[in-house]
Amino acid sequence: MKRAKRVQFSILFLTNVHCVNKSSYICIQKYFFKNNLLIKAQVAHWNKSMGKLFSWIGNFLKWTLITLVAGSILLVLLYRFVPVYSSPLMFIRVYEQISRGEKIRLHHQWVPLEEMSPDLPLAVMSCEDQRFLIHNGFDWDAIQKVLEEREEGKRFRGGSTISQQTAKNVFLFPTAATGKLAWARKGVEAYFTVLIEFMWDKQRIMEVYLNTIEMGDGIYGAQAVAQEHFGRDAKNLTRNQCAMIAVTLPNPIKMNSANPTKYMYRRQSWCIRQMKHLGHFPTRDETEKEKD
Repeated sequence: MKRAKRVQFSILFLTNVHCVNKSSYICIQKYFFKNNLLIKAQVAHWNKSMGKLFSWIGNFLKWTLITLVAGSILLVLLYRFVPVYSSPLMFIRVYEQISRGEKIRLHHQWVPLEEMSPDLPLAVMSCEDQRFLIHNGFDWDAIQKVLEEREEGKRFRGGSTISQQTAKNVFLFPTAATGKLAWARKGVEAYFTVLIEFMWDKQRIMEVYLNTIEMGDGIYGAQAVAQEHFGRDAKNLTRNQCAMIAVTLPNPIKMNSANPTKYMYRRQSWCIRQMKHLGHFPTRDETEKEKD
């Protein structure tokens, strides 16, 4: 448009210098006037098209976000009542076995919390998350300690609660993400942690955790590890066996509860002492009575 105006002024200058007749000058003026209108119309059309495109993209992103949020809430609500028969980690492990040409190993059987030894949730809480019953999904004291140890260059240890681990096991695929992607994944994990803490009670969180957590090579959940490693049902596990299972949870592939090392026995003794200190894991009925 500016270029057209410059040309127009050039023509006007030429008409004055070379005395182009008046009719020619008027024609030239009409030509550039029409060109200006055409350029303005094209710019307006382009702005309108881009506006529609941005509006469509905005609406698409908005409804995608609404769908994801609504879908995640409904899924968490569904799992409050429905057994969780599979997890993303199970599919990942099966894929790894197939890719290595190995026989598929997948042992899993859902059992309610009431059909597990009462020592098992107590042992897991003693080893993994002693503040499980009193925090809201995040143990800020543990997180602060982890950050301090990282700054001091000490050996890295996890600060995830049982609630966070449950959210990760049930709703997220395990990845080796680093940097910004890892922080984004932590954000999604925190989102699901808030949801399950809000929609489930502590007994349900522990129940889902003990039914989905990896407890050995191709072994998932309390019933599977009880049958595969100890030849009994989960409800018949002894206190020592529950403590040994809890000891392996940080790395159940390397630490086998059916074949413990000296280190694992030491950790088992420590776990049993913590179990005596914590007392017991409350049932739903006990929790309801305390509320009343």
